[in-house]
Amino acid sequence: MMTWETLEQVCRGCGRCALGETRTNTVFGVGPVDAEVMFIGEGPGQQEDLRGEPFVGPAGQLLDDMLSIIGLGRHNCYITNIVKCRPPGNRDPLATEQDACIPYLRWQTKLLRPKIIVCLGRIAAMRLIREDFKISREHGQWFDKGGIAFTALYHPSALLRDLTKRPDTFRDLKRLRAKVLAVAVDPSRYDIR
Repeated sequence: MMTWETLEQVCRGCGRCALGETRTNTVFGVGPVDAEVMFIGEGPGQQEDLRGEPFVGPAGQLLDDMLSIIGLGRHNCYITNIVKCRPPGNRDPLATEQDACIPYLRWQTKLLRPKIIVCLGRIAAMRLIREDFKISREHGQWFDKGGIAFTALYHPSALLRDLTKRPDTFRDLKRLRAKVLAVAVDPSRYDIR
């Protein structure tokens, strides 16, 4: 069985696609390795590439704020992306890049064994929930895949660009809070009132 340390080391040395040639850092993930809730975005941006940590730029600050409203955060959730290296110009990761990186995400999920996976944005939802997923229509809905509860929220960068999506996201966050409390092994891990 692969360990977190081995998986991260292998990922940091990855050359499975061209993204590895232009990265500053591999952005593996952050959070406790026994987290029950896992957040998955599409790929790192410039700030994430520089720091080697997911969601640390403006979108990451918004994500932290959103999660703190419902008692979640980097201390009790695991946060990662489908691709672990920054696509040039912050473009969407290509299907070939996602294919090259998805084994790392599968191993992360296998080791973590989350009860809930939250896809951040349409790219993650289309890859992990369903190819024809429509974020504008299906955000906040729940899907069961292999005993794991999946949902999708608007990506925080979309919320920075379009403030009209924020009320929907607030309602989705309240549904996420209820789901966390319903499936948590230890609800005291979550500062949810």
